[in-house]
Amino acid sequence: MESLQIDQAGQVTDFGEAVHVTPAAQEPYAIVVCEHASNRVPEPLEGLGLERDVLISHVAWDPGALGVARHVAQHLGAVLVSGAISRLVYDCNRPPEAASAIPETSEIYDIPGNQGLSAEARAARIANVYAPFSNALTSELRKYAGTLELLVTVHSFTQVFHGQPRHVELGLLHGRDVEFCHAMMAHLPTPPRYDTRINEPYSAADGVAHTLDLHGCDNGLWNVMIEIRNDLIRTADQQAKMAAYLVEWITATLQDLRQTGSAS
Repeated sequence: MESLQIDQAGQVTDFGEAVHVTPAAQEPYAIVVCEHASNRVPEPLEGLGLERDVLISHVAWDPGALGVARHVAQHLGAVLVSGAISRLVYDCNRPPEAASAIPETSEIYDIPGNQGLSAEARAARIANVYAPFSNALTSELRKYAGTLELLVTVHSFTQVFHGQPRHVELGLLHGRDVEFCHAMMAHLPTPPRYDTRINEPYSAADGVAHTLDLHGCDNGLWNVMIEIRNDLIRTADQQAKMAAYLVEWITATLQDLRQTGSAS
C-alpha cells in the first residue's frame, strides 16, 4: 500500500513515482516522450471516484502508446521519458494554468475526484505530477543538449469519438514549429500504409502542443507529435510493427533535413 503523506493544509504530498526515464545507451540525437503512458491513480486519491471500466479506458491513458514509444526509442537510441500517473490526475501535456490539466469531465464521464478542487489541492497535483515529469524531461534535455536534434511524442486515440467513427489512422501534429511535421508528410512512405493526416484528430488549437512547444521549440529541437489510432496497436506485435514503420519514416525525414535544413 502506498504511504499517505499529508501536509498542514490536508493535501496528499506523495503520489509515488510520477515519471520514468529510460536512458539511452549512448549520447542520443532524439528524445521520445509518452505523457499518457499510465492509467495509475495514486491510492490516496481513491480512484477519483470512478469505476474500474473508466480507469482502464482511453480517458485515463493512451492504450498502446507506451509499447510503441519504447520500441521507437530503442531503435533510435533515444532517451524515453514516460508518465507514471493517469492523465485524469494531471495531464502532463497541459500547463498548470490550463483547466483541462485536471479535467472535471472527460468525454462522457464526470470525474468526481477532480470536481470542486481547492487551490491547494490543484497545487498538490501540480507539485506531485506535473513538476517531476517536466523537471525530468528538462534534465534529460540539458544533459544531452550537445547531441539532441529531435523530440517525438507518442499518443493514441480512439476509433470512435462521441459516437462518430474516425477514419484517420495516423495523425502528425505540430505546435509553433511546423518543419518536422511537414517534412514527415513530404517523406510519407508510398504507397501509404495508413490514412495519415496533419493535425488530426487533434491540433494545437485543442491544447495538445504544450510539450512540443515548451520542450521542443524552446530548446531549438525539431519536434512532432504522433497520434496512432489505438485499434492498430492493441497487441505487442502490432506495437512493434508500428514502431518499425515509424522509425524508418522518421529516420528518412531526419536524414534529409540534416542535408537540406528543410523539407524537400
